[in-house]
This record gives sequence, structure tokens and C-alpha cells, in this order.
Amino acid sequence: MRIFQHVQDIGDLSVALQEAQEVKRDRFQWQHLGRNKTALLIFFNNSLRTRLSTQKAAMNLGMNVIVLDVNQGAWKLETERGVIMDGDKSEHLLEAIPVMACYCDIIAIRSFAGLTDRDYDYAETVMQQFVKYSGKPVVAMETATVHPLQAFADLITIEEHKTVARPKVVLTWAPHCRALPQAVPNSFAEWMRAADVDLVVTHPEGYELDPLFVGDARVEYNQKKAFEGADFIYAKNWSCPGVTNPADYGKIISRDMSWTVDAEHMSWTNNGKFLHCLPVRRGLIVTDDVIEGPNSLVIPEAANREISAQVVLKRVLESNE
Repeated sequence: MRIFQHVQDIGDLSVALQEAQEVKRDRFQWQHLGRNKTALLIFFNNSLRTRLSTQKAAMNLGMNVIVLDVNQGAWKLETERGVIMDGDKSEHLLEAIPVMACYCDIIAIRSFAGLTDRDYDYAETVMQQFVKYSGKPVVAMETATVHPLQAFADLITIEEHKTVARPKVVLTWAPHCRALPQAVPNSFAEWMRAADVDLVVTHPEGYELDPLFVGDARVEYNQKKAFEGADFIYAKNWSCPGVTNPADYGKIISRDMSWTVDAEHMSWTNNGKFLHCLPVRRGLIVTDDVIEGPNSLVIPEAANREISAQVVLKRVLESNE
């Protein structure tokens, strides 16, 4: 595996989930794979779980780790082609990428959507430049449109806590004070569609996710109806994906607080478990009693970020020995 960005890159999900449990039982048995190898983790945006979990996963595998914060301590990078660089950006990504590649064996990237140009974001312009010009395996730690390490961790968590063979999993939009990317819900929908779950996506009209990710999953605009009988509730805000109206891409088109997940919402479920990728805006996405309640899985879910990252890095190392 040289590129990790989508669910198909991981192969058979049942095998990947079994491997995740094997890693969880003994994180350190593959340190020979990473000996004298270096992982470069590049952050164009802020991070807590992604940074710590991916760094820990690489260290578990015996790797050296370099962490680069592009916006703190490095030259500002230009990502557009054909521009006159007379602003505050001193270095172009096309020179920076092969230089970075000189110092590592695996490159992992975190770069959010700009939410102003849908074509630019959904073409995965930054990610694809690393794939094309680095010559090294590239792992998506979150890109303009996907967050596969999070979705893999979400699936591991669901597999560990499900009480029925094929649980009902609901991805629900919730309100937020800022316009957020669609990367997390995109990947969650993509990975759940590939898994053995009954996926329902619920959101106000106008927030339809790109068919590339949501596919034929059931979309329900009535949140209460969507929650009925659910085993897992995954709450997440996203800005308008611009599918039905491209002019609204990246905008907040609803602030409906009735979509906030509270105890009443959870009462509609089948004793459902609550999931969220974190960080979470309490009182907007979810109420205190739900996220602190006995059915909240946000901490085990975050812990599984280390496991998902380690499985991915392990496979990259194994396939590029």
C-alpha cells in the first residue's frame, strides 16, 4: 500500500478489523518494520488526536518521527501553479515536496478544505501533489474531502461495542458556529457503506453529501425518524457540500438548534451509543449529559485513533520493504 486515502485502499475490512485487534493486543511486536525508517507528519492545520495518535503509532512500529507544522516555523507554502509569488508565501509546494521526501520514508499529510473553491477542494489538489512529486508512500491524516484514519477508528469502535450482528448506524448533522469541512462525514459514510452496518444519514435539506461518498445510503430528513431504533449515533457538523447548489459550497445554511443531540434525541434510539470525532462544541453538537453519559464512546473512539494509524503505517511498511 503506497497511498492511503479511501476505504478501498485498506482492502478487506474484516481482515483489517482483525489486524486492528491484533495490534491492540501488542502494539510493539512489529518494531523491526520501522527500524531506521522515518515518518514525516506534515500539518497544514491544527491537530490534537491526529498528531498524537499518528506519532505514537509510528513510534510503536520503531520509526523515527519528524513533525512539521507548515504554518509555524516553516516558510509559508504556495500551492497554486502559475502564480507570481510576490505575496507572503516564500516557497512553492513543488520544490518543498521533493525536499521533504529526501528526509523520510513515509509522508503523512493533514490539510483542510479551503471551502471557497469546490473544484479545487474535491480535486484533492494538495494531497495529489504530494502523491505525484514525493515518490514516497503518502498517508492522508485528513485532506480536503476525507479523514480515513478517523473513519477506520470509528469502525473499530463500532465493531468493539456492537450488540447485534448488523447495527443501525446514524450519521447526523448538528449545528455549529463555524463552517466546517465535509471530510469527516464523507469518510464516515464511505467506510460505513463498505462495512456490514445499516447506515442512515440525516441532515437538513441542502446538506446532501457528495454521492461519491454517500452512495446509495438512506438519507432521512426527519431526524427523529432516522434515530428510531439506532444502535449508534455519530454526530458531526458539516458546511454545505454544494451538491444541489454549488453557490452554497462551504456556507452555513442552517443553524437549527433542534438538531443538537440531547437526552431526548437519544431516547429515540435502541439504547444507542454516542460517537463524535472530537473536538466537540458542547451545547451545539451535543449536550453535556449525553457526551458524559454511560453510552458515550468518544474516549474509546479517540483511543482507537492510535490503532487505526498503526494498522495503516504497518501495512505501508510491509508493502514497501
